[in-house]
Amino acid sequence: MVDSAPQAGTGLTNGSDISDVDCAGICLNESGQFDWAAVEAELSRASVKNIDSFRNLVRASNAALRVRFNAGADIDDLLAERTRFVDLIVTRASAECLGKTHSKMALLAVGGYGRGELHPGSDVDLMLLASRSLHRDKDNIAEYFAFLWDIGLDLAPSVRTVAECKSACRHDLTIATTLMESRLLSGPEKLYAKLKKAIEPPGIWPARSFFEAKLKEQQARHHQYDDTAYNLEPNIKGSPGGLRDIQSIVWIAIRHFGTGDLAALVELNFLTKAQLRILLQGRSFLWRIRFALHVLTDRKEDRLLFEHQIRIAEIFGYEDATYTLAVEQLMQRYYRTVMDISRLNEMLLQLFQEAILLNPDALAEPLTKDFSVKNGFLQVSNDDVFSKAPSALLEIFLLLQQYPELKGVSAHTIALIRRNLHLINDEFRITPRNHRLFLSIIKAPAGVTHELRRMNLYGVLGQYIPSFGRIVGRMQYDLFHAYTVDEHTLFVVSNLRRFALKRYNHEFPRCSEIMQSLPAPEIAYLGGLFHDIAKGRGGDHSELGAVSAEAFCLEHGMSVYDARLVAWLVRHHLDLSTTAQKKDINDPEVIQEFARMVGDEAHLSYLYLLTVADVRGTSPKLWNSWKAQLFEETYENTKRALRHGLETPIDQDQLLQEKRQQALTLIRTAGLDPLQTEEYWNTLGAEYLLRCRPDEIAWHTQLSSDYSNQEDFKTVAIRDNEECTGTAVLIHAPQNQFTFAKATAVFDEFGLSVADARLIPLDTDYSLSIYTVLEQDGEIVTEKIRSDKIQRRLDATINAESDANIEITRTVPRQARMFSTPIQVSFSTDQTNQQTIMAITTGDHPGLLAEISNALRSKDYFIRMAKIVTVGERAEDIFYITTSEQQPLSTEQQNELREILITTIDNQG
Repeated sequence: MVDSAPQAGTGLTNGSDISDVDCAGICLNESGQFDWAAVEAELSRASVKNIDSFRNLVRASNAALRVRFNAGADIDDLLAERTRFVDLIVTRASAECLGKTHSKMALLAVGGYGRGELHPGSDVDLMLLASRSLHRDKDNIAEYFAFLWDIGLDLAPSVRTVAECKSACRHDLTIATTLMESRLLSGPEKLYAKLKKAIEPPGIWPARSFFEAKLKEQQARHHQYDDTAYNLEPNIKGSPGGLRDIQSIVWIAIRHFGTGDLAALVELNFLTKAQLRILLQGRSFLWRIRFALHVLTDRKEDRLLFEHQIRIAEIFGYEDATYTLAVEQLMQRYYRTVMDISRLNEMLLQLFQEAILLNPDALAEPLTKDFSVKNGFLQVSNDDVFSKAPSALLEIFLLLQQYPELKGVSAHTIALIRRNLHLINDEFRITPRNHRLFLSIIKAPAGVTHELRRMNLYGVLGQYIPSFGRIVGRMQYDLFHAYTVDEHTLFVVSNLRRFALKRYNHEFPRCSEIMQSLPAPEIAYLGGLFHDIAKGRGGDHSELGAVSAEAFCLEHGMSVYDARLVAWLVRHHLDLSTTAQKKDINDPEVIQEFARMVGDEAHLSYLYLLTVADVRGTSPKLWNSWKAQLFEETYENTKRALRHGLETPIDQDQLLQEKRQQALTLIRTAGLDPLQTEEYWNTLGAEYLLRCRPDEIAWHTQLSSDYSNQEDFKTVAIRDNEECTGTAVLIHAPQNQFTFAKATAVFDEFGLSVADARLIPLDTDYSLSIYTVLEQDGEIVTEKIRSDKIQRRLDATINAESDANIEITRTVPRQARMFSTPIQVSFSTDQTNQQTIMAITTGDHPGLLAEISNALRSKDYFIRMAKIVTVGERAEDIFYITTSEQQPLSTEQQNELREILITTIDNQG
């Protein structure tokens, strides 16, 4: 795919009031090309004594580049023109600024400038190379560099002798790399030749050690980006598959083969012409994005942030389609590009490794009829293996699982796999042998995730499961999903695999225990593989994916029960998470309803494991110990209900008695009188005991032991217990104080997120408000000083005579500002508990909970419970509310409240 040229009317601008066309001035001729004769003539008249003459030329050249970019000029030409212009400027200025010093040194372009890859915001890496110390000339040199800065060049200067260069290169790989790519701009050629000689191998960084160091450098860089190219705001330079990966190939080629020309790798049989074309097209695409980023931000910017993605998609001519936004199309193109580059990078580095580190004359040892091992890498026995036996395209991944000592697949064989992907067609997909091979890969005792990732990287997985191929590189334009759909899917399978392997038992002991007791863990893996496979098709992806999953499993010879179980998992993969986070899991009816949907413990176990793996694989910031506890409680409560029997649900009296006994056990440990405790609980009412856990009841009782008879008592308490999964905050205050707005405003003020809120009316005309709050990173409040400060602020706010709203000074985060979520308010009635369930979906922003609470307070409606769910940039909050008479809202009251909420949130948010 070749990207379209920028469309008219959607060009880049640096925000200047003067148009780029006007500013470009003498740099462009009538046909829109650079007029080099005019530029050189203008330079000849310019003088460093008149800094504006140079500054205006730099501005004109920048404007000219933008004009040409908007007109669809080739990116290679743009970078060459930018480089040529800077060459002219720095050499012209050096002759005048340096005076006699100019003849004593060579002026070199190094690094990216030396490569000729200057983008609008790129550093101009410039080095003055001298034959001796230039200490006496330091003033002239400083003035020269200052002049270049002042005229608008982002200079990265250095001054060294040949000896200093040699010493620096020996100890610093980065300096060695930048000097390898140097170009002589002016000065003595003999001096430059002396430098090249001084830093060449084998004296400095011989090819072997250079390769090993660059390989480690790349691995470390990839690790900085979570070893994935599929972050939703990628760094187009440093991320896996980015420009640095291409540069690494070039650097190694220079060091070993003496050439940085990628085309030369074809002649050296390291690349085919088709692979070279993919590499060059990928580089050009990334260059275009980088150029656009630099102009949009008016600085060096390599992060493809959300706000830039939308603008660049528009500039590149993408348009919204029925099921795919323009920005999603751009990013899918980006992710597929970096996948191609990652694959070629892996292949070339492996070929270099064979050429530089390994014995090229080593004998290949037969492994099977079709495969052998050479230097530790798996390879085909001959080049027609795949054409004669297409099943070998799957068998190779099974062999890698069976022989974990193998280092990987030989580069030549990777290329053959890519060239033979067309063999994975409809006939291949219905062949029973291939079904057995694929299921063997899924069921293998080791290497499942690793080989699925390799299959995806080589293109085999998307070819074998076409619906998976459609989600490769697909992004979801929100803050909830941190990865592309295919990368998220493979993370989910990886998480499930960790539950199955005993060496990871310490991470999630309960999940590991359950997974390792399952008779068929491959059912969980297939559920994970298919759970999001229908994203982007339109309609309910869970339902559509379930149909695809069941058909796939039946085609592969799985039993009807197993196939339907996989399909059921895909269909219901969101239900446990929704129940745990948005419903009252202390309500026996909620658990009973969920248990009826699940049906049996086997379905429950698989669903629980898939839910934990799914949420953990959605975003590194999404998972926390609070969610872990919430999901485990839902699992345990549901399992208990299933064991009790769907036809004989646990009643409230039984649940109350059990909670009393569990809490009393904890109370006795704390040394409190059980009889007095029972009397105190009787004053609180049954609702309190039902909606709190035994450990919470015990904590509250300990707090209450000194003041339970004081009618006017008000208190705020924070539970400082690092074993807790969330920081618990207890507020005891009169019911008519409507503490929710005040409390949530304070939490907002301290940057805390509310995960759960229960407001329980007591028989004493007081209420207990029980909050679970978390820091922004999902962890509990650990610092005692901070905890005490929060408690004092809450206490002062709750007890304040004034009812004035707290001003929220926190601003909406940068990423969240890029999204607009329509406000939706819906109601349902819980007749059993005589309350209204209000669901609000809107854009999350500081002060939202206080706004909602104040709107409810204006109508004297009480919040009984709140389930606060933040899904990226969206708030999906559930409120259980009643009128002041403890009744659910009427239809008229619901409609009136909806209008108030929409107006309030829209005005404030």
